[in-house]
Formats: sequence, structure tokens, C-alpha cells
Amino acid sequence: MADLAVTARGFQGYERPDGRYGVRNHLAVISSVGCANEVTRRVAQEIGAAAVLHGQGCGQMPSDLERVRATLAGIATNPNVGAVLVVGLGCEGVPARQLASDIAASGRPVDVVVLQEIGGYSKACERGIELGRKLAAAIAGQKRREVDISHLVVGIKCGASDATSGMACNPAAGIASDMLVAAGGTCIFCETTELIGAEHLMARRAISPEVGRTLLHVVRRLEAEAGRFGSDMRGGQPSPGNMAGGISTIEEKSLGAICKAGSAPLQGVLEYGVRPAGRGLYFMDSPGREIEVFAGLASAGAQLMLFTTGRGAPQGFPIAPVVKVSANARTCAFLNEHIDVNVSGILDGSQPLAQAGERIFRQILQVASGHPTKAETIGYVETMDIFVRGPAI
Repeated sequence: MADLAVTARGFQGYERPDGRYGVRNHLAVISSVGCANEVTRRVAQEIGAAAVLHGQGCGQMPSDLERVRATLAGIATNPNVGAVLVVGLGCEGVPARQLASDIAASGRPVDVVVLQEIGGYSKACERGIELGRKLAAAIAGQKRREVDISHLVVGIKCGASDATSGMACNPAAGIASDMLVAAGGTCIFCETTELIGAEHLMARRAISPEVGRTLLHVVRRLEAEAGRFGSDMRGGQPSPGNMAGGISTIEEKSLGAICKAGSAPLQGVLEYGVRPAGRGLYFMDSPGREIEVFAGLASAGAQLMLFTTGRGAPQGFPIAPVVKVSANARTCAFLNEHIDVNVSGILDGSQPLAQAGERIFRQILQVASGHPTKAETIGYVETMDIFVRGPAI
């Protein structure tokens, strides 16, 4: 497996001004506030761009508004985005022009439409379509070129899990993660809720005592926040869907979930949406909901997501392809339009675990070079949101 990873040539990517490489070449139309979503959606649909919609950007604590601004800027400057149109209302807590200025610093073409300045929905849509077409033309001529695999950042999560996830699917994803890291690439796994009961095992893999302590800290912080509302995370249960799929406790789920992180040393612990400082395996503090997890991973620079699922989850993401992997034979058959890699052969003995991991790794490289995922093909890529800690005000 190590030889295969090291000798893999890489992927076909788009070069960006900051030296990173995208696996897609999107024009992103981004709402600076949820109030602008309708214009954003209409403009994106009209010109064939990626719509970045969310419910944040106003009426929030200052720390949460800063997170929203930083996350949107991170998504807009993800290597998969070639140009950006920001759509604002005009009185939001994340000003559209400030966000556009943050994005412009990356060297990307960017423009702005503000509803209250231009005269409302219809005029904003008309102007947005005009500007969007110019931005799309500016990046239309960009071509893919051969890129070393060390430039690839993959985010990994699991969702709609069942017993097959921890037994087969996550371990296979872990092999793919190890192969990417061995080849010089980067993997970011996440979901703090799914470290509970297994965090000590991950801390042992940290490259330093400080990294290990930071990992334990983010778990304790989550538990303390839950405790403020009278919830005992360790005494709780997984979601109803997880329990129906045969997972009995939080600890059991966590032991299966960390398998997707493979066996590489843990290089660091990231706050939500923050880019890693180097290459290798990282953990990002995040909730479990994919619509928030993917936003954080995209902001952190992941060009591609690997999503393992037992019961089946359809979610994609506006600007980054999501590769779905399942080891549940029924899910792979019944929800075939959502599953990119079927590794159910691990459980019936027809496919060795190592071979399944290699298949996932190869699929990652194919998708990175332009092969569409199932979610991209059917257009299940719109829904996303940003994880914030405070209440609306």
C-alpha cells in the first residue's frame, strides 16, 4: 500500500495565485447574509455557477459574526474557486464589501452586488447575472495540469452510520487516508462528538504532548458546553438512526469513527474552518452535521471530501466534490445514485480491506482530476451552513 501511495503521480488541478491547486474551477456566488439567498440562488442558476447559501450573517454575537466572515472567506478562497461574486443585503453584520475585500487579497477576481444599494431583487439579479458572466469568462480559459499529490487536501467525515461503518467502511477510508498522507498529502478528519470515549487513543498518536493536550481540551470544552444545558455526552446515546443501525453507545460509535483517521501521526488540532499549517493528518473541531462540517472543511482548504455512510446520506457541497463510500450492501443497492464506492465486499469476504482502501484512494485521485461524484451528477450540492456557538440576538 505504501509503495502504491508514494508512486502515485498525483492529480490534474487548476493553479491558483496563492500556489494552491483546485480540483474544480468554480465561479462561486456567495451570500454574505441569509437575507440575500434568493438573489444568490437565482444568479447562480442563470449562469451555471456554484451557489453558496446559508442562514447566517446578521443578528449574531460578534464572535459568531467573525466566524461566519472568516468561514465564507475561506470557502471563497478554497482552491476549487476561481472567481467570486458576493451578494449582500446592505445592513448585515458581515458586510458584503468587507467580505469581497478579504477575498480579493487572494488574487481572485471578485465583484459585489448589494440589494439595498441597487434597488431590490430584480435589479440585483439583473446586475448579478451581468457581473457573473464577466467573472465566468475570466476563468473559462483555465486548464488543468499535472499536480503532485502533496497539494491535495481531503476532508473526512462519517454520517448516517450503522454497524458496517465502524466494522468496514471507516477502516477502509483510514487506509486511503494513510496512503494519501504517506504520499505527502493532507487529511483533515473532524466531528468532536465522535471522539468522545476514544479521545485518549487519538491523543496517543499526537506528534507532541501539546497537540495531545489540545485534542483532549476540545473534547472537554464540548462536554462542558453540553453540561451547561444539562446534557451528559458520555451518558447519552447516538442518534436514533445510529441506534437503528446497530450502534449502541457513544463510545462504540467513536471507536468506529476514529478508524477513518487511519494510523498516521496526528500533526495538529484545528479550530473550525482554520487551514492546517503543514501536511499530514489533522483533526478539526466541529459538530457532526454534514452541512456544517463540509463548510468548515472547505474553509480549511479541503478540495475534496470523503464521506463514509452506513444507512446512506445524500449530501454534497457547492464548491467541493463529496465522495460517498459505504460497506452496507443494501444501502449500496437501494441508494445507488448516492454511493460512489461500494466496499460491502469487505464484510462478505470478497474484497480484502487493504484492496478496498486502495479503491477509495484511486477514486479520490480520479475525482480530484475531474471525474464527477454522484452528488455532482444529480445536483445534490446546494445545502450548507456555518457552525456557530452563540445564540442569535
